[in-house]
Amino acid sequence: MLIKPNFFIVGAAKAGTTSLYKYLDQHKGIFFSPIKEPNYFSSDINPSEFRADYRNHTEIVGEKYFNSKPLRELHLSFVKEEKYYNQLFEKAKTETAIGECSTSYLFSDVAAKNIKEFNPEAKIIAILRNPTERIYSHYLMGLRFGYTTKNFREAIEEDSQQTQKGWGISKLYIELGMYARQLERYFNIFPKEQIKIYLNEELKNNPQEVISDICTFLEVEDFELDLSQKHNIASIPKNKMLNKFMYQSGLKNAVDGILPKTLKSKLKLFFYETKEVIPINEKDKEFVKAIYKQDITETAKLINKNLENWLL
Repeated sequence: MLIKPNFFIVGAAKAGTTSLYKYLDQHKGIFFSPIKEPNYFSSDINPSEFRADYRNHTEIVGEKYFNSKPLRELHLSFVKEEKYYNQLFEKAKTETAIGECSTSYLFSDVAAKNIKEFNPEAKIIAILRNPTERIYSHYLMGLRFGYTTKNFREAIEEDSQQTQKGWGISKLYIELGMYARQLERYFNIFPKEQIKIYLNEELKNNPQEVISDICTFLEVEDFELDLSQKHNIASIPKNKMLNKFMYQSGLKNAVDGILPKTLKSKLKLFFYETKEVIPINEKDKEFVKAIYKQDITETAKLINKNLENWLL
């Protein structure tokens, strides 16, 4: 019997989706795809067009991956064939909530329509982050993965001037924080009762409350969260050029594949400066707020939440 996912965490990228996923994955009644982000419904995203550094960091799976059981857990891939996508959920047994978490679904022009055609009863969850914080977190990820060695302002301006735009093609620093138009695609075709929008600050300040509300939404029993682990703590390379070489040469992935976990942790401390919060400076903050001011106003009306603190 074909098992279909019945809920989707659609983004936003760098807004807290990994934490949300990790929390919900603790629930015995919730099944997640072994590939956290299969990106199947973003059919307008073509991996053959990815820029080299993004392609090197992205494992595109195919027959070899799906023939090896149980399926290996992956953070990100781009599954293009329906028969393979269906296999991601075939191990679901007694779970009543079956889902996946692909952040490209919020940005994609067609993902909302594709999900609706696949499962009209699907429930949609999105988590949004202050776009000033989101763009800076995105930039820090770019530093960590060797996508850029430039300072924040230079990296943003360089990407905004790119003539070719798209997921995996350009960085989309600014575009991924323009929530209003992206959310409208879901509100235009899904009933409001099938959509839940949360804010990153709500998840940070009251994780149990948010997860309990999602449990009600997904019609699964509430449970007590294990909050002992932190997810996606920010880190920046101590040597940007060396870090970029490690990633782009493939040496970073090769080392990760052979070194024991304890040694990798020690090397991370050597190569990276790790902090829970790496703040944006005030000058850059004002620059970004001006970009997002109108979209924040439109987003607040759309989701019926007070977002005035995003403008402070």
